[in-house]
Amino acid sequence: MKTRLALAYFGVILVWTTTPLAIKWSSIGVSFVFGATARMTAGLTCLLLLLLLLRRRLPLNRLALLTYLAVAIQLYGSMLITYWSAQFVPSGWISVIFGLSPFMTAFMAAAYLKERSLGWGKLFAYSLGLGGLVVMFSSALELDEFALQGVLGILLATFIHAASAVWVKQIAARLTALQLVTGGLIIAVPLYFCTWYWLDDGVLPDTIPQQTLYSIAYLGVVATTLGFALYYFVLNNMEATNVAMMNLMTPIMSLFLGYSVNHEPLTLKTIAGTSLIMCALLIYEIVNRRQQRKGM
Repeated sequence: MKTRLALAYFGVILVWTTTPLAIKWSSIGVSFVFGATARMTAGLTCLLLLLLLLRRRLPLNRLALLTYLAVAIQLYGSMLITYWSAQFVPSGWISVIFGLSPFMTAFMAAAYLKERSLGWGKLFAYSLGLGGLVVMFSSALELDEFALQGVLGILLATFIHAASAVWVKQIAARLTALQLVTGGLIIAVPLYFCTWYWLDDGVLPDTIPQQTLYSIAYLGVVATTLGFALYYFVLNNMEATNVAMMNLMTPIMSLFLGYSVNHEPLTLKTIAGTSLIMCALLIYEIVNRRQQRKGM
């Protein structure tokens, strides 16, 4: 079980590292809402086929339905805002701003799940990570006048993402990752189509660039089907705050991916902020292991 959990954990990190850049590319030549809708539709199709092949059912009891709703809030609310915000900031910054998730999750988990996610050591680590993100934000805000909109939008998406994770843990319906994501997408996809019809009048683009098409396919098949399934598998078997710590690892990798592949800016401020985040992650891990040894 520990090996599977570790592989899933690092699988999520890999998917989340590449997802921001794929989100950026999936809206080239098309609207952001079309890119998001196409991705989620492809993901839902793959998941339904997988359920059919595995002969699995979706539970429809009260706790299951509540869980699907909690997941849909993340799949629709958080992701749609992220797609909108990606128009205004470099792809690497999406992951960087999502690094605030552990900070938000810690307080919500402590309040609603009674997890021992706080304490002076962890608070220091969160504060250090927050300081690193602030340094990066100041660099992002120098990009153009619309960057602030993107930053605020992703901050909101991060909050929704963290709240959804805590709510799923609080409901504790004991569903499989496949059931969680499929049930959430069954609710989210119709909402995406309604939004697409509202913003784009439901009109398909005349042409879809090859890069955009490949990005949508990757996001639908890999990031949505595999990525979210792995994420909720990890979420079901780890404390919510430990899961959220992935968001302090992926910014570093996403920034360098965006820099090397998409020629996005990488300034001294960005490097300084990244260093602070790495220190925060190291301190958190040291404090967490000490607490586990003491049985806290």
